[in-house]
Amino acid sequence: MALLSVLTPALALVLCMVVGFLFLKSRAPGTSPQGAGQAKAASEKEFRPWVDQDLQDDTEITTGGGDKDEWVESDDEKDLAHVPYSPQRYPEETMLQRSKDFYSLMNQRRSVRFISPEPVPREVIDNVILTAGTAPSGAHTEPWTFVVVSDPETKHQIRLIVEEEEEVNYRQRMGDKWVHDLARLRTNWIKEYLDVAPYLILVFKQVHGILPNGKKKTHYYNEISVSISCGILLAALQNVGLVTVTSTPLNCGPQLRLLLKRPTNEKLLMLLPVGYPAADATVPDLKRKHLDGIMVAI
Repeated sequence: MALLSVLTPALALVLCMVVGFLFLKSRAPGTSPQGAGQAKAASEKEFRPWVDQDLQDDTEITTGGGDKDEWVESDDEKDLAHVPYSPQRYPEETMLQRSKDFYSLMNQRRSVRFISPEPVPREVIDNVILTAGTAPSGAHTEPWTFVVVSDPETKHQIRLIVEEEEEVNYRQRMGDKWVHDLARLRTNWIKEYLDVAPYLILVFKQVHGILPNGKKKTHYYNEISVSISCGILLAALQNVGLVTVTSTPLNCGPQLRLLLKRPTNEKLLMLLPVGYPAADATVPDLKRKHLDGIMVAI
């Protein structure tokens, strides 16, 4: 009895420790079937292989990150003059016809991977880029850089970088579903058009501006702004009879930025091979949605 009376407090202490350990373990994330399921779901949600980490949009409404003195407080031009705006106005019949003509032109636009090496006048490309630069942008920061490459050796270096990363994308990063969805389009990591096309246009977004005094300037909605300019660029190319394919090679941005000697505030958003279609060019027989499939009238 004396021994039992001595051991009872010790047994009670051990029992309390065991119960407490089991309770804490049950509260740990992922230990219960429900917790494990939630952890798995979160992991699957975070796994987005199509998101290029170099393209994460770090736009902030306020200047954040780094030394505050690195950022400019505001533009020197505080009172911007406003001028009259009177664009041409068309009769309704002309408006309707122009809308039909433009739709007909743009409805012929296709992603073309078979591009002719035939030379294209450089002035045409310059005007196309100027047109893309008319896009709206957050606070009129114009956060885009269009790098036009025609040098054969540089184009080949770009192809080597892209094909090396794209092979890894197809074999590892993209996953079976994505590769399967692309199979009917007959695409792969071989990008011959990067050598053949007379021009490559690499579109970079500027995540922030760099002023002559070295300070940084916030670029609001920089990725959305540059994406709009890319849409106008595609329309401008279609307007002059040139073709392209919207290429967004994953994980090539840093290498291409270094190759093209672009500053660190620029991130590659899109790569467009540009030229005339090859004589034997083919495209998938795709159909576009009808109006009632893309528009909701309220």
